[in-house]
Amino acid sequence: MTQEKLLDAFKALLKEERYGSQTEIVNTLKAQGFNNVSQSKVSRMLSKHGAVRTRNAKQEMVYCLPSEISVPSAKAPLNQLVLDIQHNDVMIIIRTSPGAAQLIARLLDSVGKKEGVLGTIAGDDTIFIAPLKVSEIDFTLNKVKELFATHSVVSEP
Repeated sequence: MTQEKLLDAFKALLKEERYGSQTEIVNTLKAQGFNNVSQSKVSRMLSKHGAVRTRNAKQEMVYCLPSEISVPSAKAPLNQLVLDIQHNDVMIIIRTSPGAAQLIARLLDSVGKKEGVLGTIAGDDTIFIAPLKVSEIDFTLNKVKELFATHSVVSEP
């Protein structure tokens, strides 16, 4: 098998955001027929392509390529980008995959007041939602959860 095919297979594995160790990557590549792959070769490939370890949507530490985490994919379902939703009786805080907060916040701003959202502030992976009425924060929280149909942990103070 050629180096180009190996590189394509390597990148495809990292896009899956499932592999937390170099050994897992080696074993998977060998199972795909790349018998000349070693841990040191995978280590060099990870370094050469700037791969980093980050948390995936399941909060597992996995290897991925920087280009994969910098901008969320338009193909990724929104509920996979939302990692956690919490509130502190004043604001709702959403944690997202890296780079996804502004995309999610824009959606929330578009639904606006009918869902109880007065406005949002988004960073890279965190969104603060100001509810229309603090006294009705549970209504807003439930509407936000419905939007993403997420299995996230919702913490109450």
